[in-house]
Amino acid sequence: MNSRRTRLRSALAVILTVLVLVPGAVLFGRVWQENSRQTTQTDLEKKGVEYLTALTPLISALAEAQSSAIQGVAAPPDSLNAAVSKVTAADAKLGDDLKTKERWADLNTKIGKLPKAAGGPVGVLQAHIEVADLALALYGAVRRNSELNRDPASDMNNLQQAAAIDMPTTVVRVGRMGDFANIAQTATGTTRNTIQVQFGEEVLAAQDAVNALTEDLQAAVDDTTSPTLSGSLVTTLDSFRRGVESMTRGANQGGTPNVATMSTAQSALQTALSALAGVTLKEMAKLLEDRSDSLAYRRTEAVVMGLLAIVLVLAALIWPAIGRRRESQTAGRPIGESTRDFPSANLPPSGYSGQYDVAPAYGDIDPTRRERSGALR
Repeated sequence: MNSRRTRLRSALAVILTVLVLVPGAVLFGRVWQENSRQTTQTDLEKKGVEYLTALTPLISALAEAQSSAIQGVAAPPDSLNAAVSKVTAADAKLGDDLKTKERWADLNTKIGKLPKAAGGPVGVLQAHIEVADLALALYGAVRRNSELNRDPASDMNNLQQAAAIDMPTTVVRVGRMGDFANIAQTATGTTRNTIQVQFGEEVLAAQDAVNALTEDLQAAVDDTTSPTLSGSLVTTLDSFRRGVESMTRGANQGGTPNVATMSTAQSALQTALSALAGVTLKEMAKLLEDRSDSLAYRRTEAVVMGLLAIVLVLAALIWPAIGRRRESQTAGRPIGESTRDFPSANLPPSGYSGQYDVAPAYGDIDPTRRERSGALR
Protein backbone atom coordinates (compact mmCIF):
# COMPACT_ATOMS: atom_id res chain seq x y z
CA MET A 1 0.00 0.00 0.00
CA ASN A 2 2.82 2.42 0.92
CA SER A 3 4.64 1.59 -2.31
CA ARG A 4 1.53 2.33 -4.34
CA ARG A 5 1.04 5.68 -2.61
CA THR A 6 4.68 6.56 -3.22
CA ARG A 7 4.37 5.84 -6.93
CA LEU A 8 1.17 7.92 -7.09
CA ARG A 9 2.88 10.87 -5.42
CA SER A 10 5.80 10.61 -7.85
CA ALA A 11 3.45 10.55 -10.84
CA LEU A 12 1.54 13.57 -9.53
CA ALA A 13 4.83 15.44 -8.98
CA VAL A 14 5.88 14.79 -12.57
CA ILE A 15 2.49 15.87 -13.94
CA LEU A 16 2.50 19.09 -11.88
CA THR A 17 6.06 19.81 -12.98
CA VAL A 18 5.08 19.46 -16.63
CA LEU A 19 2.02 21.66 -16.09
CA VAL A 20 4.27 24.35 -14.63
CA LEU A 21 7.15 24.03 -17.09
CA VAL A 22 5.20 23.97 -20.36
CA PRO A 23 3.30 27.28 -19.91
CA GLY A 24 6.45 28.84 -18.45
CA ALA A 25 8.53 27.70 -21.43
CA VAL A 26 5.92 29.02 -23.89
CA LEU A 27 5.80 32.38 -22.10
CA PHE A 28 9.60 32.58 -21.97
CA GLY A 29 9.81 31.78 -25.69
CA ARG A 30 7.37 34.54 -26.59
CA VAL A 31 9.15 37.09 -24.40
CA TRP A 32 12.50 36.09 -25.88
CA GLN A 33 11.16 36.28 -29.44
CA GLU A 34 9.63 39.73 -28.91
CA ASN A 35 12.81 40.96 -27.24
CA SER A 36 14.88 39.68 -30.15
CA ARG A 37 12.56 41.37 -32.66
CA GLN A 38 12.77 44.71 -30.86
CA THR A 39 16.54 44.41 -30.52
CA THR A 40 16.93 43.70 -34.25
CA GLN A 41 14.70 46.64 -35.17
CA THR A 42 16.51 48.98 -32.79
CA ASP A 43 19.90 48.00 -34.21
CA LEU A 44 18.59 48.63 -37.73
CA GLU A 45 17.22 52.03 -36.73
CA LYS A 46 20.59 52.96 -35.24
CA LYS A 47 22.18 52.21 -38.61
CA GLY A 48 19.58 54.43 -40.24
CA VAL A 49 20.42 57.32 -37.93
CA GLU A 50 24.11 56.85 -38.69
CA TYR A 51 23.42 56.99 -42.44
CA LEU A 52 21.21 60.08 -42.07
CA THR A 53 23.99 61.78 -40.14
CA ALA A 54 26.28 61.27 -43.13
CA LEU A 55 23.60 62.57 -45.54
CA THR A 56 23.05 65.85 -43.66
CA PRO A 57 26.24 67.57 -44.90
CA LEU A 58 25.57 66.31 -48.44
CA ILE A 59 22.17 67.98 -48.83
CA SER A 60 23.62 71.30 -47.62
CA ALA A 61 26.67 70.94 -49.88
CA LEU A 62 24.42 70.26 -52.88
CA ALA A 63 22.47 73.45 -52.16
CA GLU A 64 25.75 75.38 -51.95
CA ALA A 65 27.02 73.85 -55.20
CA GLN A 66 23.74 74.71 -56.91
CA SER A 67 23.95 78.38 -55.92
CA SER A 68 27.57 78.72 -57.01
CA ALA A 69 26.93 76.87 -60.30
CA ILE A 70 24.16 79.19 -61.51
CA GLN A 71 26.50 82.10 -60.84
CA GLY A 72 29.01 80.62 -63.25
CA VAL A 73 31.41 78.84 -60.87
CA ALA A 74 32.36 75.60 -62.61
CA ALA A 75 34.35 73.88 -59.87
CA PRO A 76 32.25 72.25 -57.11
CA PRO A 77 32.87 73.52 -53.58
CA ASP A 78 35.20 71.60 -51.28
CA SER A 79 32.27 70.91 -48.97
CA LEU A 80 30.63 68.79 -51.68
CA ASN A 81 33.68 66.58 -52.17
CA ALA A 82 34.00 66.06 -48.42
CA ALA A 83 30.29 65.25 -48.09
CA VAL A 84 30.43 62.75 -50.95
CA SER A 85 33.37 60.98 -49.33
CA LYS A 86 31.50 60.78 -46.04
CA VAL A 87 28.38 59.26 -47.61
CA THR A 88 30.51 56.83 -49.64
CA ALA A 89 32.08 55.55 -46.43
CA ALA A 90 28.67 55.25 -44.73
CA ASP A 91 27.21 53.41 -47.71
CA ALA A 92 30.12 50.97 -47.81
CA LYS A 93 29.48 50.18 -44.15
CA LEU A 94 25.68 50.23 -44.03
CA GLY A 95 24.48 49.98 -47.62
CA ASP A 96 23.90 46.23 -47.61
CA ASP A 97 21.71 46.37 -44.50
CA LEU A 98 19.80 49.45 -45.65
CA LYS A 99 19.61 48.45 -49.34
CA THR A 100 20.96 51.78 -50.57
CA LYS A 101 23.96 50.78 -52.68
CA GLU A 102 22.26 51.11 -56.07
CA ARG A 103 20.63 54.41 -55.18
CA TRP A 104 23.86 55.89 -53.90
CA ALA A 105 25.85 54.66 -56.89
CA ASP A 106 23.38 56.36 -59.25
CA LEU A 107 23.31 59.57 -57.22
CA ASN A 108 27.10 59.66 -56.91
CA THR A 109 27.44 59.30 -60.69
CA LYS A 110 25.08 62.21 -61.33
CA ILE A 111 26.87 64.38 -58.76
CA GLY A 112 30.09 63.79 -60.70
CA LYS A 113 28.42 65.06 -63.89
CA LEU A 114 27.12 68.32 -62.35
CA PRO A 115 30.11 70.50 -63.32
CA LYS A 116 29.51 69.56 -66.98
CA ALA A 117 25.86 70.63 -66.97
CA ALA A 118 25.00 72.97 -69.88
CA GLY A 119 22.07 75.10 -70.99
CA GLY A 120 22.77 78.31 -69.12
CA PRO A 121 21.59 79.09 -65.57
CA VAL A 122 18.22 77.43 -66.14
CA GLY A 123 19.75 74.22 -67.50
CA VAL A 124 22.31 74.12 -64.70
CA LEU A 125 19.58 74.63 -62.11
CA GLN A 126 17.46 71.86 -63.60
CA ALA A 127 20.43 69.45 -63.44
CA HIS A 128 20.94 70.30 -59.77
CA ILE A 129 17.21 69.92 -59.08
CA GLU A 130 17.33 66.38 -60.48
CA VAL A 131 20.27 65.51 -58.24
CA ALA A 132 18.61 67.08 -55.18
CA ASP A 133 15.45 65.04 -55.82
CA LEU A 134 17.55 61.88 -55.94
CA ALA A 135 19.15 62.87 -52.64
CA LEU A 136 15.71 63.34 -51.07
CA ALA A 137 14.71 59.92 -52.42
CA LEU A 138 17.80 58.44 -50.75
CA TYR A 139 16.68 60.00 -47.46
CA GLY A 140 13.31 58.30 -47.90
CA ALA A 141 14.90 54.93 -48.70
CA VAL A 142 17.08 55.07 -45.58
CA ARG A 143 14.06 56.02 -43.49
CA ARG A 144 11.97 53.12 -44.79
CA ASN A 145 14.62 50.41 -44.96
CA SER A 146 15.89 51.18 -41.47
CA GLU A 147 12.27 51.04 -40.22
CA LEU A 148 12.61 54.44 -38.58
CA ASN A 149 9.20 55.28 -40.03
CA ARG A 150 7.73 52.33 -38.06
CA ASP A 151 9.14 53.26 -34.67
CA PRO A 152 6.40 52.84 -32.03
CA ALA A 153 7.62 55.66 -29.76
CA SER A 154 5.90 58.99 -30.38
CA ASP A 155 8.99 61.14 -29.85
CA MET A 156 11.16 58.99 -32.11
CA ASN A 157 8.49 58.92 -34.79
CA ASN A 158 8.25 62.71 -34.87
CA LEU A 159 12.03 63.16 -34.75
CA GLN A 160 12.62 60.81 -37.69
CA GLN A 161 9.95 62.66 -39.68
CA ALA A 162 11.70 65.94 -38.96
CA ALA A 163 15.23 64.66 -39.65
CA ALA A 164 14.56 62.52 -42.73
CA ILE A 165 11.82 64.53 -44.48
CA ASP A 166 11.19 68.03 -43.16
CA MET A 167 14.78 69.25 -42.75
CA PRO A 168 16.25 68.07 -46.07
CA THR A 169 13.13 69.28 -47.89
CA THR A 170 13.46 72.68 -46.24
CA VAL A 171 17.13 72.93 -47.26
CA VAL A 172 16.28 72.05 -50.87
CA ARG A 173 13.28 74.39 -51.12
CA VAL A 174 15.04 77.33 -49.54
CA GLY A 175 18.01 76.88 -51.86
CA ARG A 176 15.74 76.83 -54.90
CA MET A 177 13.96 79.96 -53.71
CA GLY A 178 17.18 81.92 -53.69
CA ASP A 179 18.41 80.49 -56.99
CA PHE A 180 15.15 81.14 -58.84
CA ALA A 181 15.21 84.70 -57.50
CA ASN A 182 18.75 85.14 -58.84
CA ILE A 183 17.87 83.76 -62.27
CA ALA A 184 14.74 85.96 -62.48
CA GLN A 185 16.90 89.09 -62.25
CA THR A 186 18.46 88.52 -65.66
CA ALA A 187 15.71 86.51 -67.36
CA THR A 188 13.37 88.14 -69.86
CA GLY A 189 10.08 87.47 -71.58
CA THR A 190 8.46 84.05 -71.22
CA THR A 191 11.46 82.64 -69.40
CA ARG A 192 11.14 85.32 -66.72
CA ASN A 193 7.44 84.61 -66.25
CA THR A 194 8.13 80.88 -65.96
CA ILE A 195 10.89 81.49 -63.42
CA GLN A 196 8.65 83.77 -61.36
CA VAL A 197 5.94 81.08 -61.26
CA GLN A 198 8.45 78.48 -60.17
CA PHE A 199 9.80 80.89 -57.55
CA GLY A 200 6.30 81.33 -56.10
CA GLU A 201 5.83 77.56 -55.97
CA GLU A 202 9.12 77.12 -54.14
CA VAL A 203 8.17 79.81 -51.63
CA LEU A 204 4.93 77.98 -50.80
CA ALA A 205 6.69 74.59 -50.68
CA ALA A 206 9.35 76.02 -48.35
CA GLN A 207 6.70 77.44 -46.04
CA ASP A 208 4.92 74.08 -45.90
CA ALA A 209 8.19 72.30 -45.10
CA VAL A 210 9.00 74.82 -42.36
CA ASN A 211 5.55 74.45 -40.80
CA ALA A 212 5.78 70.66 -40.90
CA LEU A 213 9.24 70.75 -39.32
CA THR A 214 8.10 73.03 -36.51
CA GLU A 215 5.03 70.88 -35.79
CA ASP A 216 7.00 67.63 -35.74
CA LEU A 217 9.66 69.02 -33.43
CA GLN A 218 7.03 70.47 -31.10
CA ALA A 219 5.19 67.14 -31.01
CA ALA A 220 8.45 65.34 -30.19
CA VAL A 221 9.17 67.72 -27.32
CA ASP A 222 5.62 67.41 -25.96
CA ASP A 223 5.80 63.61 -25.78
CA THR A 224 9.38 62.51 -25.11
CA THR A 225 11.21 60.43 -22.54
CA SER A 226 14.46 62.33 -23.10
CA PRO A 227 15.33 64.86 -20.37
CA THR A 228 17.61 66.80 -22.74
CA LEU A 229 15.59 67.04 -25.97
CA SER A 230 13.72 70.23 -25.15
CA GLY A 231 16.80 72.10 -23.95
CA SER A 232 18.91 70.96 -26.89
CA LEU A 233 16.38 72.19 -29.46
CA VAL A 234 15.69 75.63 -27.96
CA THR A 235 18.74 77.53 -29.25
CA THR A 236 18.96 75.87 -32.66
CA LEU A 237 15.21 76.17 -33.26
CA ASP A 238 15.29 79.89 -32.46
CA SER A 239 18.11 80.42 -34.96
CA PHE A 240 16.17 78.47 -37.55
CA ARG A 241 13.04 80.56 -37.04
CA ARG A 242 14.98 83.80 -37.38
CA GLY A 243 16.46 82.53 -40.63
CA VAL A 244 12.98 81.63 -41.92
CA GLU A 245 11.68 85.10 -41.08
CA SER A 246 14.59 86.76 -42.91
CA MET A 247 14.08 84.51 -45.92
CA THR A 248 10.36 85.31 -46.02
CA ARG A 249 11.04 89.05 -45.90
CA GLY A 250 13.57 88.75 -48.70
CA ALA A 251 11.20 86.68 -50.84
CA ASN A 252 8.63 89.52 -50.70
CA GLN A 253 5.92 87.23 -52.01
CA GLY A 254 3.69 89.14 -54.46
CA GLY A 255 6.41 91.69 -55.20
CA THR A 256 10.02 91.84 -56.29
CA PRO A 257 12.29 89.64 -54.18
CA ASN A 258 15.29 91.19 -52.46
CA VAL A 259 18.08 88.94 -53.68
CA ALA A 260 20.71 90.31 -51.31
CA THR A 261 18.49 89.77 -48.26
CA MET A 262 17.56 86.29 -49.45
CA SER A 263 21.18 85.34 -50.06
CA THR A 264 22.18 86.37 -46.55
CA ALA A 265 19.15 84.68 -45.01
CA GLN A 266 19.78 81.54 -47.04
CA SER A 267 23.29 81.13 -45.68
CA ALA A 268 22.12 81.72 -42.10
CA LEU A 269 19.18 79.37 -42.56
CA GLN A 270 21.29 76.53 -43.93
CA THR A 271 23.71 76.90 -41.01
CA ALA A 272 20.81 76.81 -38.55
CA LEU A 273 19.31 73.77 -40.28
CA SER A 274 22.63 71.91 -40.14
CA ALA A 275 22.89 72.60 -36.42
CA LEU A 276 19.25 71.63 -35.89
CA ALA A 277 19.74 68.39 -37.81
CA GLY A 278 22.83 67.58 -35.75
CA VAL A 279 20.95 68.07 -32.48
CA THR A 280 17.95 66.05 -33.68
CA LEU A 281 20.01 63.11 -34.93
CA LYS A 282 22.07 63.09 -31.72
CA GLU A 283 18.89 62.90 -29.63
CA MET A 284 17.58 60.09 -31.84
CA ALA A 285 20.80 58.13 -31.38
CA LYS A 286 20.60 58.64 -27.61
CA LEU A 287 16.98 57.46 -27.43
CA LEU A 288 17.83 54.32 -29.42
CA GLU A 289 20.88 53.61 -27.26
CA ASP A 290 18.75 53.86 -24.11
CA ARG A 291 16.28 51.47 -25.68
CA SER A 292 19.06 48.99 -26.50
CA ASP A 293 20.25 49.10 -22.89
CA SER A 294 16.71 48.50 -21.63
CA LEU A 295 16.22 45.53 -23.97
CA ALA A 296 19.55 44.02 -22.96
CA TYR A 297 18.61 44.33 -19.28
CA ARG A 298 15.22 42.69 -19.89
CA ARG A 299 16.87 39.85 -21.81
CA THR A 300 19.31 39.22 -18.95
CA GLU A 301 16.45 39.37 -16.48
CA ALA A 302 14.47 36.82 -18.48
CA VAL A 303 17.44 34.44 -18.63
CA VAL A 304 18.04 34.70 -14.89
CA MET A 305 14.36 34.12 -14.08
CA GLY A 306 14.24 31.15 -16.47
CA LEU A 307 17.30 29.53 -14.93
CA LEU A 308 15.93 30.13 -11.44
CA ALA A 309 12.64 28.47 -12.38
CA ILE A 310 14.48 25.43 -13.76
CA VAL A 311 16.60 25.13 -10.60
CA LEU A 312 13.52 25.31 -8.38
CA VAL A 313 11.68 22.67 -10.41
CA LEU A 314 14.69 20.34 -10.35
CA ALA A 315 15.01 20.84 -6.62
CA ALA A 316 11.31 20.01 -6.17
CA LEU A 317 11.81 16.77 -8.11
CA ILE A 318 15.11 15.68 -6.59
CA TRP A 319 14.45 16.44 -2.94
CA PRO A 320 11.54 13.96 -2.49
CA ALA A 321 13.60 11.27 -4.22
CA ILE A 322 16.44 11.83 -1.75
CA GLY A 323 13.97 11.62 1.15
CA ARG A 324 12.48 8.35 -0.13
CA ARG A 325 15.94 6.85 -0.52
CA ARG A 326 16.80 7.66 3.08
CA GLU A 327 13.54 6.14 4.28
CA SER A 328 14.17 2.92 2.34
CA GLN A 329 17.64 2.56 3.87
CA THR A 330 16.29 2.67 7.45
CA ALA A 331 12.93 0.95 6.94
CA GLY A 332 14.18 -2.69 7.61
CA ARG A 333 16.01 -2.04 10.88
CA PRO A 334 14.28 -2.92 14.27
CA ILE A 335 13.69 -0.17 16.74
CA GLY A 336 16.74 0.41 19.00
CA GLU A 337 19.12 -1.61 16.82
CA SER A 338 22.37 0.10 16.16
CA THR A 339 23.09 1.04 12.61
CA ARG A 340 26.73 0.01 12.97
CA ASP A 341 27.87 -3.49 11.93
CA PHE A 342 30.65 -5.05 13.98
CA PRO A 343 32.70 -7.63 12.08
CA SER A 344 33.07 -11.03 13.78
CA ALA A 345 36.83 -10.73 13.60
CA ASN A 346 36.70 -8.17 16.41
CA LEU A 347 34.84 -10.43 18.86
CA PRO A 348 36.90 -11.91 21.78
CA PRO A 349 37.90 -15.62 21.43
CA SER A 350 35.84 -18.29 23.16
CA GLY A 351 37.26 -19.69 26.45
CA TYR A 352 36.08 -23.22 25.67
CA SER A 353 37.64 -23.69 22.26
CA GLY A 354 34.25 -23.59 20.64
CA GLN A 355 32.87 -26.48 22.70
CA TYR A 356 29.85 -24.55 23.86
CA ASP A 357 29.83 -21.90 21.19
CA VAL A 358 26.20 -22.51 20.33
CA ALA A 359 23.90 -19.60 20.91
CA PRO A 360 21.19 -20.70 23.37
CA ALA A 361 17.63 -20.44 22.22
CA TYR A 362 15.42 -17.81 23.76
CA GLY A 363 14.68 -18.75 27.37
CA ASP A 364 17.32 -21.53 27.59
CA ILE A 365 19.71 -21.68 30.54
CA ASP A 366 23.45 -21.58 30.08
CA PRO A 367 24.54 -25.32 30.27
CA THR A 368 27.69 -24.48 32.20
CA ARG A 369 25.99 -22.41 34.82
CA ARG A 370 25.33 -25.30 37.29
CA GLU A 371 28.88 -26.71 37.06
CA ARG A 372 30.41 -23.28 37.63
CA SER A 373 28.13 -22.72 40.58
CA GLY A 374 29.29 -26.05 42.17
CA ALA A 375 32.94 -25.18 41.65
CA LEU A 376 32.42 -21.94 43.47
CA ARG A 377 30.86 -23.68 46.40
